[in-house]
Amino acid sequence: MPLVSSSYEPPVLFRYGHFSTIYSGLVRKIDSVEQKRDRLILTDGDFLDLDWSFAPKATKKIAIIIHGLEGSAQRAYIKGSSKVLIADGYDVCAINLRGCSGVPNKLYKSYHSGATEDLDAVVQHILQQQKYSQIFLHGYSLGGNLLLKYLGEDRLLPTEIVGAVAVSVPCQLADSLQQLMKFKNVIYAERFRGNLVGKLKIKQQQFPDKISTQDIKQVKTLKDFDDIYTSRAHGFKDAMDYYRQCSCLQFLPNVKIPSLIINAQNDSFLGEACYPIKEAEHNKNLFLETPKYGGHVGFYGPDNITYTESRTVQFFNTIN
Repeated sequence: MPLVSSSYEPPVLFRYGHFSTIYSGLVRKIDSVEQKRDRLILTDGDFLDLDWSFAPKATKKIAIIIHGLEGSAQRAYIKGSSKVLIADGYDVCAINLRGCSGVPNKLYKSYHSGATEDLDAVVQHILQQQKYSQIFLHGYSLGGNLLLKYLGEDRLLPTEIVGAVAVSVPCQLADSLQQLMKFKNVIYAERFRGNLVGKLKIKQQQFPDKISTQDIKQVKTLKDFDDIYTSRAHGFKDAMDYYRQCSCLQFLPNVKIPSLIINAQNDSFLGEACYPIKEAEHNKNLFLETPKYGGHVGFYGPDNITYTESRTVQFFNTIN
């Protein structure tokens, strides 16, 4: 499909990408969303903590939501999405990726942008309950890349999966990393790096034979983290091999269910390669919306409902 026109026009202050990004990440609060935690034991002996929210009335529709880098199901953008979805009659399963639920995961490996086996485990877990006839996927940033890769991989998708929305997606991971390492993003990059190094120190306590203090000291950038930990822990040659194999861009031509990507033009995390215009033009199931404003997972809206939250429900409802 060709590009989808966007109606998003925020107040003047929120037309600045950094302001929109920071407001969404640090200032915005979401109340009155009840979450019930369920621990899914994985076949490799590890676990995922899932936070469930339920619509007021019984429903056959469920949305699986996946957070971004160093996020969790308690972040405002996840709770905000959950609140809007349950109000419209969807149950919600918000995934805390490995090590992101406030409790260290059991194995040396953790989560990453291409770990679609964990998303598939959640899908299968939900299917086993035999409660839902329609499954919708919704992801932000890293979580958006993960779900789009999942949809485009060489697998037989369950027929219950009928639609997806991915927001602020680093469709080409190396391109996004290059943007994050620029001066304009130094605050974000250092925050991510600090959080990741903190988790790496916990991994060292758990697995002292796998990573040394010297290794951790060498993590000066996000790429260093992926060279020293992500690639080694998950079977990639190095960071660039990880980015190459796990970028969703190469999988988009194979997406076979209606899927909407919303990437703001002023998202400082995304370079030109993260806007899959050609792929959308050649795939009838892929819709690309590039609002002029929104920042990274920003998209401020009235009544504490972001543009992407209302747009997601609108898109999902067109599939029903």
